[in-house]
Amino acid sequence: MKKVLVIGSGGAGKSTFAHRLHKATGLPLIHLDKIHWQPNWTAPPKPEWRKTVEKLLAGDEWVMDGNFGSTMDIRFRACDTIFYFDLPPLVCVYQALKRVAKYYKKTRPDMGAGCAEKLDFEFLEWVWNFPKNSKPEIEEKLALYAAGKNIIRFKSRKDVERFFENLARNKVESVQ
Repeated sequence: MKKVLVIGSGGAGKSTFAHRLHKATGLPLIHLDKIHWQPNWTAPPKPEWRKTVEKLLAGDEWVMDGNFGSTMDIRFRACDTIFYFDLPPLVCVYQALKRVAKYYKKTRPDMGAGCAEKLDFEFLEWVWNFPKNSKPEIEEKLALYAAGKNIIRFKSRKDVERFFENLARNKVESVQ
């Protein structure tokens, strides 16, 4: 596990998981939202964004979280491990609302400078409709690029905690 993608719905816990994985493994952490979003939620042109992601993928090791469908193909090809957060939309919307409450009018640590957290109904609608609108494409890409990849699907928060328990247990066992 050297080149890791963390994908899934907004509000699913991707950035928190990626940060925890970074701490547990020492792999460099890349929050795509932090790089993509410029002040006032301004997005770079797609060709420029793709070049930025290509440069990031050139690293020998990384944990990279974020969706960004326009670069998913090159990220899927470059990674060796994919953590896919496939949580129910109600859980994701709830978590997104909790995040708004926590960071309202402040910039989250995993977000670009000048992108203050706000209540965004369009984003919440995207989260709610993720299983219908975005999941089919992700499932297609998972099937297309599955060969040689380690794919871990989380269906619940408990799945995430079990993963970290196993990771910690395996680290202890490998030291002895």
